[in-house]
Amino acid sequence: MQITQTNTDGLKRDFTVVVDASEIETRVTARLTSVGAEIKLPGFRPGKVPMGILKQRFGKSVMGEVLEQTVNETSQQALDENDLRPAQQPKIEITKFDEGSDLEFTLEVEIMPDFEPMDFSKLKLEKLTADVEDDKVDEALTQISGQQKNFEKISGTRKSKNGDALLMDFLGKVDGVAFDGGAAEGHQLELGSNSFIPGFEEQLVGTKAGDELDVKVTFPENYGSSELAGKDAVFEVKVHEIREAADVKINDEFAEKLGLENLDALKEAVRGRISDEYSQLSRQTLKRSMLDALAAEHSFEVPPGMLQGEFDSIWDAFQKELEQNDQKLEDQDQSEEELRAEYMQIAERRVRLGLLLAEVGRVNNVEVSQDEVNQAIMTQARSYPGQEQEIFKMFQERPEMQAQLRAPIFEDKVVDFIAELATVTEKKVSVDDLMKDPDEEPAAKPKKKAAAKKADAKKAPAKKAAPKKAAAKKPAAKKKADD
Repeated sequence: MQITQTNTDGLKRDFTVVVDASEIETRVTARLTSVGAEIKLPGFRPGKVPMGILKQRFGKSVMGEVLEQTVNETSQQALDENDLRPAQQPKIEITKFDEGSDLEFTLEVEIMPDFEPMDFSKLKLEKLTADVEDDKVDEALTQISGQQKNFEKISGTRKSKNGDALLMDFLGKVDGVAFDGGAAEGHQLELGSNSFIPGFEEQLVGTKAGDELDVKVTFPENYGSSELAGKDAVFEVKVHEIREAADVKINDEFAEKLGLENLDALKEAVRGRISDEYSQLSRQTLKRSMLDALAAEHSFEVPPGMLQGEFDSIWDAFQKELEQNDQKLEDQDQSEEELRAEYMQIAERRVRLGLLLAEVGRVNNVEVSQDEVNQAIMTQARSYPGQEQEIFKMFQERPEMQAQLRAPIFEDKVVDFIAELATVTEKKVSVDDLMKDPDEEPAAKPKKKAAAKKADAKKAPAKKAAPKKAAAKKPAAKKKADD
């Protein structure tokens, strides 16, 4: 085998590799012999099939297998002999091969930059923290009580309004035929809750106890049941009672309904939940300041292919956000050239920080266990009640989806490793300051462009679409280019 380096431009390395025809023939013969020892052909004992017949029957498939194996092995040999660490998958192209001749191919690879991480003991960071004030606990309790509405039958007679609940019977029909799941008796429906298909609750506003009416609706095109999606339906409805929401008293009895011993126990549970949220925010601000400091302390060349890939991802997300907001590129307060330059800087920062964190993790043997990945999978699965087993199985069968979960776990573990070496001082701040977005501009200066925030952490591998629930979906949250 002959390996010739043809380019050493920056982080790019190009090679031409030539494998002798004799070596290819030896590999093919060895593989055919192996096949012959296992294969059963009429008229021949195992291991006694002539090589000519083996070549005739299996020559092409074996040749393809041998070429792939040879290219992979010799490519790795070229990298090992030159002590190169690829930044991403090398590009390989077979430039010459005919049966009986030498195999020639080119190998193009971008290598990892050579850099020395800073001494993290010299890193000085500030961690913002906030106390959980009593009024925040009270606000949370009020929100919880609002979700635990008690409806009581109204005294007297009046028409229903949004916020009321109706006790009713209903029977749904499509083309005059009742359908499964379209009937109930004594069902309580809160008007304005949007828990039924669009147009249903609106037609019940203004009804009175004893009313009977037909409610005409059209099932959404994306409705969970394909048999009903897009179909017109009529619901025969009888209203029995109008109920109005009664004030929920936040007391020991309320706490007991939620499974807590008393009100004090409920307050402590709520305080703990809020404290956990503050801790997460505190950790995020610490990570942000750490990444800012690391970006300022490290400057090295990044692989062009990785940089271009990251920029393309950011730019694509930015354009999709413009489209979602019914905006156009020419409507922005910066030119396309300026925007591209700005997002290229963001991409370069992301890639450089990603390479830095990856190197710190590699050198210091930071690893993500399968148990940690499984825990992340379970967290994802819990987002789809009733489909947990299917979601878990999907992740187990698709390694690339596990890699998407593994990447942010690895990153967080490296951040924690660096934080342990750095000097971290805590600073008490208000909750508003803790929650403040560092990229947020003053209200007096509204941003016209739907620009992506300048995220700092290395972006995880491209996200796959999440499994869809059977129920009708809520509008998706606006996706930032740095998500």
